Amino acid sequence: MKMETSWIDIKQCAPKWIPSLTAVGFAIAMLFVGNLSAQDRNSATEPTNICLQTARDALASCKLAAQSDHQLALGKCINIINSAVRQSCERQAEADLADALDTCQGGFEVRRQSCQKLGPGPYHPVINPSNFTTRIDNPYFPLFPGTTFTYLNAHRTIRDVFAVTHKTRVINGVRCVQVHDSVYTDGQLTEDTLDFFAQDREGNVWYFGENTAEFENGLVATIEGSFLSGLNHDKAGIIMKAHPVPGDFYRQEFSLGNAEDYAETLNLNASVVVPYGHFSNCLKSRETTPLEPDALEDKYYALGVGNVLTVDHVTGERDELISITSE
Repeated sequence: MKMETSWIDIKQCAPKWIPSLTAVGFAIAMLFVGNLSAQDRNSATEPTNICLQTARDALASCKLAAQSDHQLALGKCINIINSAVRQSCERQAEADLADALDTCQGGFEVRRQSCQKLGPGPYHPVINPSNFTTRIDNPYFPLFPGTTFTYLNAHRTIRDVFAVTHKTRVINGVRCVQVHDSVYTDGQLTEDTLDFFAQDREGNVWYFGENTAEFENGLVATIEGSFLSGLNHDKAGIIMKAHPVPGDFYRQEFSLGNAEDYAETLNLNASVVVPYGHFSNCLKSRETTPLEPDALEDKYYALGVGNVLTVDHVTGERDELISITSE
């Protein structure tokens, strides 16, 4: 039998905290719509700046995702009977929304600043399979099959094993070298990735994608960050230029909202001391990503060796090369 309930009945039975939540949600939504409208008006004044418009589109998408997550969180909260626990849940949902929106805005600022260096045009690298080779012998980033690079952080809690395999895979028409990158935290596998690289005939080393998974308690927690050039409009980027010079700024990957790294060459005369050895005339590169606006890393590459050191500017953590082995 169909039951009919009047709005008066619902209103009388509804908990007192629902109207306040509705008002808060409406206010947030209106503020959000207003922000998007302002962005649309701004974008109309720069119709040819594809890079900046891409940044604005990514910002709008990020904010919508944050709002969506927030609404789901509130939906879970209202099903909690205990009022104290429910209110704590609501406060956490509001804090999470604020953090997410801050990250969205921070990501926009990183993209906007990158556009000042990359220029206003679209990112459209020309991939001609006949211009690539699986031999990767760039002096700053050599990847010879059978070679394994092992890195360890200063606290000896995180070990990164970067193994260049003999396997290849065709991606976007290009045959790429497959690298197996495994990260262990306190002896437990926490990240497992297959990276795909190829070198063009000029000597630039390109990154064509990755299959990555992060683990918690032995189970896959997320595969975010996975992408392959040529699928879903994702595109390859450059990991190392053939003839790097200070001031070079370039994309290392392009999977909007999923995998976006930028690199800038700072100098070619850095000195580095790590357990594997002492190196001079190293290339120092700074890497950023809009997906983690506060993240900032410096990487050091030694001639004939490759990456020997990574320094995290936020935590001060150093990932140092401790060994290179060959089959």
